[in-house]
Amino acid sequence: MTTLSTRTLTRTLWLRQQLVPGERSVTGVQGMVEHLIGLQAQDNLPPYLSLAARLGSFSAADLSDRLASRDLVRMLTMRGTVHVLTPADALQLRGWVQPALDRVSASNQLSRPAKHLTTSELESRLRPLLGEGSRPLAEIGAHLSSAHPDVAEDALRQVVRERLPLLQAPPRGLWKQSGGVAYAFADSYLGQPFGTADLETLVLRYLGAYGPATAADMTTWSLVTRLGPVFTAMAREGRLTTVTDESGRTLYDVPGAPIADPGLPLPPVLLGKYDNVFLSHANRDRIAPEAARKRWMGSNGGVGATLFIDGLLAGLWRLENDRVVVEPIRTPTAAEQDGIDAEVARVEALLAS
Repeated sequence: MTTLSTRTLTRTLWLRQQLVPGERSVTGVQGMVEHLIGLQAQDNLPPYLSLAARLGSFSAADLSDRLASRDLVRMLTMRGTVHVLTPADALQLRGWVQPALDRVSASNQLSRPAKHLTTSELESRLRPLLGEGSRPLAEIGAHLSSAHPDVAEDALRQVVRERLPLLQAPPRGLWKQSGGVAYAFADSYLGQPFGTADLETLVLRYLGAYGPATAADMTTWSLVTRLGPVFTAMAREGRLTTVTDESGRTLYDVPGAPIADPGLPLPPVLLGKYDNVFLSHANRDRIAPEAARKRWMGSNGGVGATLFIDGLLAGLWRLENDRVVVEPIRTPTAAEQDGIDAEVARVEALLAS
């Protein structure tokens, strides 16, 4: 069995994530969102940074206008976090991850006071209020509180996000537009029924964007468990190939998927606080060494936007008076600093648009 070095796995991930200039095979905002199976959108800015780093030509309006026109949507899905998704993925993925979200909801201290309320009961209360439109979260909470005065309103707001297939309607997520969070039922908002995700197709799509990888990696990406038997069955049928990493772990892959040359140069890249490129593997050594992860990770999530050098998490960056301030973990070489400077100019131009 072929063994791939960590360096090769790093470069292969960047290649499949469309982050290598001159090596991109996916074009357009819609196509990129579909290829990546969504963009991490816990904060408003990261999806814009994700697309700008992956597309040769991108303006903020390319994403913002698609959110406004419902060609893309923001929805709580993988890992219980908000993602920018195509409508087709939103309508299929939410049902696939729902059992995992239900587990999260059952142990969430904030939503626990509403644990006794059934999903069907919550939906029957909320469907008439929302109809085919959206309502602010505060209004949703007040409406449910009138029916359940014994339950804390904060718990009601939280539990409907976890249990019901609601998406975040604009202006949330639009470029430089303010507005509170408003929710709509995804099927009503999009005028399409919910679908059922084909798990084997999802495995192929995940590996196409994040592989070679393990079933545990896909669980980290999605929060969905018990994927091991699916991977092994697909490999046994010849639908997946296998390689090993330097530690001897078996990694699965799509037959014929590109494997990067270990000498492939990777220029510095500035991404957001959250990007699926470094949140989608159980073992993140190929993308984020432990020391760098500790530097990024705070008690309640990431503490800053991210800098990658030679394909690895290597620092943080922040905005000060509309200027990008970079804090590398190690001293960059002269060539790396030139690349960082070019990235700073690129991101500042995007942010000023």
